[in-house]
Amino acid sequence: MMEDIRTSKTAQDDALIRLTGLTKSFGAKRALSGIDLEVGRGKIVGLLGPNGSGKTTLIKILNGLLRPTSGVALIDGHAPGVETKSHVSYLPDRMYFADWMKAADLMDLFSDFYADFDRQKAAEMFSALGIRPMERIKTMSKGTKEKVQLVLVMSRQAELYLLDEPIAGVDPAARDFILNTILTNYNENGTVLISTHLIADIERVLDEVIFLQNGQIVRHDSVDNIRATEGKSVDQLFREIFRAVPYQGGDL
Repeated sequence: MMEDIRTSKTAQDDALIRLTGLTKSFGAKRALSGIDLEVGRGKIVGLLGPNGSGKTTLIKILNGLLRPTSGVALIDGHAPGVETKSHVSYLPDRMYFADWMKAADLMDLFSDFYADFDRQKAAEMFSALGIRPMERIKTMSKGTKEKVQLVLVMSRQAELYLLDEPIAGVDPAARDFILNTILTNYNENGTVLISTHLIADIERVLDEVIFLQNGQIVRHDSVDNIRATEGKSVDQLFREIFRAVPYQGGDL
């Protein structure tokens, strides 16, 4: 456990995300331990930590896929569930669409499920990427599949975008596209929470960072404040804080 635990004072009173004493255990394993957190609106926030730090668990709780063992998680004052589904756009760390589906099928699916889905925006981005409406997922490369999922998620006018490892496993050119898509397409009144351990690639788009270690927040701060007070980049600070943390074989 680190001694210098600091929490940002930049969180707004009307926080979009508010966590109080949030804990999640899987049997004897505690993935999240008593987290208190507030995140405001109109921000791109990095959820940063080594594998096994609890990033995916936290995102799944916010998306309503997992329930806390104890504590409270609120999105715009509501517990994750039916009430929040229409306001949260979620990009999981794995492809979840069936291989037989076509790009056009996916746009139909999102149009049916989400009133805030902008089909024209999605179609324009698919066209710019050279993805044909009748192209099936099973014929696409891994990088193209990642782009398809991101296009669909970012074509919603959501209040909260939860992106779990959006740049993992794709080449540098694909990473640039993904980051530019996030920057230019999210609802400016909403907030983007990006889980990753690839800090150097994503730092340029972040307003704030949350460092997770062993299921606890060890720092929540603005990127500008870190650079001003520490005299180093977020990537440098991340490496300094987590250099002794061993790889744990996958995130929780």
